Amino acid sequence: MSKRIVGARFIAPPATEPAHPDFTVHQLNVFRTVAHHLSYTKAAEALYLSQPAVSQQIKTLERLLDLHLFERLGRGIVLTPAGQEFLEHTERLLALLAGTAPVVQAIHELKRGSVLIGASTSAGTYVVPPLLGVFHTHFPGIHVTLVVANRHSIEEDLLARRIDLAVMSLIERQDRFDVEFLMPYELVVIAPPSHRLAGRPALHPHDLQQETWLLREQDSGTMHDTEQHLIHAGVPLLTSLELGSIEAIKEGVTAGLGIAVLSRESVALEVASGDLAILNVQGFPLKRQWHIVRVKGRRLSLAATALRQFLLESRTAAQ
Repeated sequence: MSKRIVGARFIAPPATEPAHPDFTVHQLNVFRTVAHHLSYTKAAEALYLSQPAVSQQIKTLERLLDLHLFERLGRGIVLTPAGQEFLEHTERLLALLAGTAPVVQAIHELKRGSVLIGASTSAGTYVVPPLLGVFHTHFPGIHVTLVVANRHSIEEDLLARRIDLAVMSLIERQDRFDVEFLMPYELVVIAPPSHRLAGRPALHPHDLQQETWLLREQDSGTMHDTEQHLIHAGVPLLTSLELGSIEAIKEGVTAGLGIAVLSRESVALEVASGDLAILNVQGFPLKRQWHIVRVKGRRLSLAATALRQFLLESRTAAQ
């Protein structure tokens, strides 16, 4: 490195950033072929190219690298020391690239890949897992991660690209999402079998006015739907307990702490075993829908597209 003397100080010229040559895989392949044959003519025959085209590719690569890769020896050519070292790296790089071909093929054939799917609490606990079980039998090589959270968190995860798609019921920012119908579901009023209203053939919402309601967390779609329906029916929630999870609410109802509204799927086992009873309340069950949700304009991976298509086909089969 040259230096300029100013007074008694040495000032080095500014350091330059190392070059990042923008060569192509084709150029590397041409270089490797020439290096193996040590002949432009034989390399051209092996590559089904003209000899001038091969020579031009090598010249371009040498210019990009700022290195001499070959030198003349008699009537032939040999690798320079730099060319020999570059060949070793080229062999490793091309071998690595060749190894990606089976991976790409497996992704296209849906033999490997990954999907992150989100779901609101009820869907993520009782609806989505059985569907994912069937999906896994068809596509065992695709790794699926299920994120279960409240609906606001799921919407945020979708918008932040932390998950690919979601299954949920109540969607607030519908202008940001593509929403597709998945399947219907019902919200029912549950009570312990010993409850005074259990077994009654017909109940008006006002019959429940003095009851203690066990409610989901504030952000849940079930709580939102329950409150809206009771408000329209003119039944205020005079006494309520927020338990925050479906399992806690079912245990609370079983223990006689109060009554609740939950999806029919979430209480099916307890109702069948006689641990819970469904009250025959006017206006119930509330008819609701599960939806497949994804961000508008986002291009899904092949694996995520396969899962979305599977869910849509499951919807058709269930109808």
